[in-house]
Amino acid sequence: MNESFIGKKSSAAGGWGALKSCGKQLLQSGSPFNGARTMLKANQPDGFDCPGCAWGDPEHGSSFEFCENGVKAVSWEATEKRATPAFFAKHTVTELSKLSDYELELNGRITHPMRYDRQSDTYQAVAWEDAFAEIGSILKGLNTPDEAEFYTSGRASNEAAYLYQLFVRIFGTNNFPDCSNMCHEASGVGLRQAIGVGKGTVLLEDFEKADAIFVLGQNPGTNHPRMLGDLRRAAMRGAKIVVFNPIRERGLERFSDPQDKLEMLHGGSTEIASHYFQPCLGGDMAAVRGMSKAVFAADDAAIAKGEPSVLDHAFLDEHCAGLADYRAVVDATSWSEIEDQSGLSRQEIEQAANVYLSAERVICTWAMGITQHLHSVPTIREIANFMFLRGNIGKPGAGLCPVRGHSNVQGDRTVGINEKPPAAFLDALEKEFGFTVPRKHGHNVLGAIGAMLDGSAKAFIGLGGNFARATPDSALVEKAMKNLKLTVHIATKPNHSHLMPGETAFILPCLGRTEIDLNSRGQSQVVSVEDSMSMVHGSAGINRPASPHLLSEVGIIAGIAEATVGSDIVSWAALADDYELIRSHIEATVPGFTDYNTRLRKPRGFHLRNDAAHREWNTPAGKATFSNAPLPKQTVHQQARQTRPASAAQSRFALQTFRSHDQYNTTVYGLDDRYRGVYGERKVIFIHPDDLANLGAKAGDRVDVICEYDDGIERIANDFRFVSYDIPRGSVAGYYPELNVLVPLGSAGEQSDTPTSKSVMVSFRPESRV
Repeated sequence: MNESFIGKKSSAAGGWGALKSCGKQLLQSGSPFNGARTMLKANQPDGFDCPGCAWGDPEHGSSFEFCENGVKAVSWEATEKRATPAFFAKHTVTELSKLSDYELELNGRITHPMRYDRQSDTYQAVAWEDAFAEIGSILKGLNTPDEAEFYTSGRASNEAAYLYQLFVRIFGTNNFPDCSNMCHEASGVGLRQAIGVGKGTVLLEDFEKADAIFVLGQNPGTNHPRMLGDLRRAAMRGAKIVVFNPIRERGLERFSDPQDKLEMLHGGSTEIASHYFQPCLGGDMAAVRGMSKAVFAADDAAIAKGEPSVLDHAFLDEHCAGLADYRAVVDATSWSEIEDQSGLSRQEIEQAANVYLSAERVICTWAMGITQHLHSVPTIREIANFMFLRGNIGKPGAGLCPVRGHSNVQGDRTVGINEKPPAAFLDALEKEFGFTVPRKHGHNVLGAIGAMLDGSAKAFIGLGGNFARATPDSALVEKAMKNLKLTVHIATKPNHSHLMPGETAFILPCLGRTEIDLNSRGQSQVVSVEDSMSMVHGSAGINRPASPHLLSEVGIIAGIAEATVGSDIVSWAALADDYELIRSHIEATVPGFTDYNTRLRKPRGFHLRNDAAHREWNTPAGKATFSNAPLPKQTVHQQARQTRPASAAQSRFALQTFRSHDQYNTTVYGLDDRYRGVYGERKVIFIHPDDLANLGAKAGDRVDVICEYDDGIERIANDFRFVSYDIPRGSVAGYYPELNVLVPLGSAGEQSDTPTSKSVMVSFRPESRV
């Protein structure tokens, strides 16, 4: 059997493999010298914020504060390839729809604003003023502003996001479906309940002081590689790094820092995880509950011996509410229940708990392996509970650290992209601008899709991103998009969302993060972003724009706003010509931005105060609040195991979707995943070898993947290849967006409404050519 798509895995993350990959990406861009020069300004005080991820920048700075992910993101944006009007005239939308995500974006930067012509099935160039006028006319012609959906990607700057929400609220709606609805919404909800703020409590410097770092449901080697440098330094000074992840990820095992000359010269690497545990999908809450159970048992044993308590009673007594109820629910949870749901043994869980008990300062960090389940909010509350026990909030080297994906997904929410905005923010907008702000809650992503499907939504404007490929239930979303009266996409490159045009459809090309943004006076404009550590810093492009016909995101928003709501309330042209004016309005309406324009000029920017990090709790109880939620009755993993049919060949599994190493969100940079040993192939399913044998299959066999969700809708992903992998039995994994077709719209996180992309029940059948 030909298994040429399977190759050697990298022995460590980073290293020469990362350097080779960077070189390949720079060469592919068509201008390797320009790309290399550009990277020297990534994450620098006088340069641009890397669009690759939201990991924080160190105080000390560096001439090389970037990673493989950043090189891919920047070279992808700075490509010499162009999608001109001639390109769109040559290829119909139907033809382009047959291309893969990778092939489509390879065509390069869009150079002109484009309008869809249904008769020829092509996009045709249109003048900016004509595009704005038609968009404004259609929006004004809706029966109600609530018939429009305004999506935001985390690539947008604070300035663009603030102007966007201001326009939309003047227009009259709070319909703000946002990329955060699909990733860390559960983190925001859970943390607000637990500590009163929906953000992490740590700074980057805390990683230099932690005695132990717990990494849950996260793959930094692919998603935010610069984090590996901080984990590596922590490991080298003796900090314990405890990983909970169903899949063995190379970046969490070993890392070779490309910036360490000695390590590179000798081909060495550093061990990252001191302990690596592989829970079943959805089993993290049970695992954390087990660690708390072990901590309580250790405390009971210490007290029985007349030794000091292992709990931080000073913190618990002064700062916490609900400990007794939490202790009761932990005591009522049996070890057999914990082991069955987590997929880990009591011994493994107690081993992890002992690391926690031996550490004075602990950080717990997580990503979408935690947030994309039905019970994600209770899981995050459980993590907070565990950290409260020994006072690991609000002291140096300790805290909670959800790691966001896109570079400004956190900042967008801070400056007002929120379908359920706080009343205080709306009050501030009314005071600042003098208009009546809509108060009714709007649509999140799933709400927007539902409104499109039932016909109550008529228009969609996307500020960046690839909405139709990022969302679940791909076939339904395509139908929803094509039902609309108007679709508008603000973008840099063609993507599949553009190929699902409504009755009237536009692609409006914008400047990239690396490109110079000049105002009418020839001055370079600076935008700002907020990273996962709540640091706000400036970003100024250094490259010539890909086309003289591009506008900035701010300029495009201002043009649409002017054509839709006029300038009686806001002078959109003035704001688009001077971003400092936008920041002055942010300062007046959003807490924490005092002296915004002044502080933004400081190297590395400034920190937005996090009250919980100072042990000030904006919760109803006025304290950090324990949750006493029970474990789920069953995870999808348990359901799949217990509902297996008589024939082993028809077994059901719990599926998670994730990224390959050659992609970022829905952008696919290449077809390799060297850390997992997969090359030139994306339609793969990672599965335990014993499960393969039980199915009567072998690695390389092709299968169709069937979603087992009982709503009467058939969901099938055709023609995938099995890859034998180190993953818990009963769990399988594969790449999105290809597998998003299997994620049901009807399955969403409780309280978060986030698609459950990490817990989809599936089965397999021999591949049938379709």
